[in-house]
Amino acid sequence: MTFADEVKNAVTARAALLVIGVLALQLLFIASYVGALHRPVPTDVPFGVVAPPQESGRIVSQLDGLPGGPLDPHAVSDAAEARRQIQNREIDGALIVNPTGTTDTLLVASGGGTVLATSLTKILRQAEAPRQRTVRTLDVAPASSDDFDGLSSFYLVVGWCVGGYLCASILAISAGTRPANRQRALIRTAAMALYSVAGGLGGAVIIGPILGALPGSLWAMAGLGALTVFAVGMTTLALEALTGIVGIGLAVLIVVIAGNPSAGGAFPLPMLPDFWRSIGPALPPGAGTWVARSIAYFKGNAVTGPLLVLSAWAVAGTALTLLLSMRRRGDADEARRTTPVPGGGSHPG
Repeated sequence: MTFADEVKNAVTARAALLVIGVLALQLLFIASYVGALHRPVPTDVPFGVVAPPQESGRIVSQLDGLPGGPLDPHAVSDAAEARRQIQNREIDGALIVNPTGTTDTLLVASGGGTVLATSLTKILRQAEAPRQRTVRTLDVAPASSDDFDGLSSFYLVVGWCVGGYLCASILAISAGTRPANRQRALIRTAAMALYSVAGGLGGAVIIGPILGALPGSLWAMAGLGALTVFAVGMTTLALEALTGIVGIGLAVLIVVIAGNPSAGGAFPLPMLPDFWRSIGPALPPGAGTWVARSIAYFKGNAVTGPLLVLSAWAVAGTALTLLLSMRRRGDADEARRTTPVPGGGSHPG
């Protein structure tokens, strides 16, 4: 046997294609993470301004015209309304102008991302300095002292997502990457649901009562975890049913390569480039991270949209998995009906 024949036997054409696919995922991983996170710059951060009517327009225009466009400011009626909008996650900060003194107040919410809160403080101090004014920062939704840089919610969701696609991959690969029949698909879906409940509750217990990293409702966090794990798991099962083992790579592409750097974890969404900022809320890691922070620091506000995103992934993945299993059952039945039998003819329909 020649060396070329040995190579062909050692590395099949299918294996070569899969290796090329892995190389593509590797390069996409590098491009996505470095592209999203190598130069975090605040851009169009939703921002409120509370000032006397005669000064409000001027200050809003001044902040709107800062070099690089870090803020997207608008006038807010009073400090209470500014606090409400921050708690509802409509804005990320607000400047309260003192009409009788030279010290203004900057409201931030480090629970939504410590890096962003720090950046807002730096931006406002630089903007106020030419007017001979100073800024004191007031954190109205502070991150836990055990939640360094507000990253615990992100890592919690990453763990849930990893569990989701690994569990789905094991369920599929252990008996072939395509569901042979509807019963097997139903069993895998049920197993995925049970795993999701266990994974969601386990993560919530670790991050809350055991480590004390995040405040907020244990059961709300556990419910979020179950939905996140199930959404990612069923999406992975659907992709594997559709494309075979390639579906695992597609799940990694969606969740890890595209989803994690755009989730607003290491750097909140306003600090990401436009592409990652736009896709992040539509992917499971971004939706899950937003809801986890809302539960922990914002009284559970502004979670309807992200929960609908996670539900959509879960429903679509489940429906596609079951529909593909029914189609394959129909293909198998058709093949059995047309298979010749000994003595002539074919199997009866």
